[in-house]
Amino acid sequence: MAQTEGAVKFTAVKPQLMVKAPRTVDAVQFYKTAFGAVEGGSACCPRPTTEQGLPNILCAVLELAGCSLVVYSDESAPDRVGSEGIGTQLCLETKDVEAAISKAVRAGAVAEGEITEGGGACCGGRVGKVRDPFGYVWLICSPSNNCAVKCC
Repeated sequence: MAQTEGAVKFTAVKPQLMVKAPRTVDAVQFYKTAFGAVEGGSACCPRPTTEQGLPNILCAVLELAGCSLVVYSDESAPDRVGSEGIGTQLCLETKDVEAAISKAVRAGAVAEGEITEGGGACCGGRVGKVRDPFGYVWLICSPSNNCAVKCC
């Protein structure tokens, strides 16, 4: 029986961040330290542990701001995404943009540009940008009542 076009309903979007093995464990630790992510589970490789004595994580599910994201190990991933990025930005909302950017920078991210406010920012709020050690760009935005679109 064929489904009609409108019958498909998705229940979640889970970004998957590809990280070159064996840096997956470093990525998981960074997202926990910088953004307060909570590890919901992981699958480890049966190979020996990393140089730091930690397990080689194949993939880990992280809970962040009410959403799930997956960090996974892929041998074909670049060592670091280039300065051009990968065409993806992840956005986190917080009331204290400055403190969130400072925390991410202390954990190893690099701040990019200045914090902006108004028309150039997310829905008119304040926004700053950091690039994590794995090349992913994170927008750190203040919540705005002007925005009709809410994440997660």
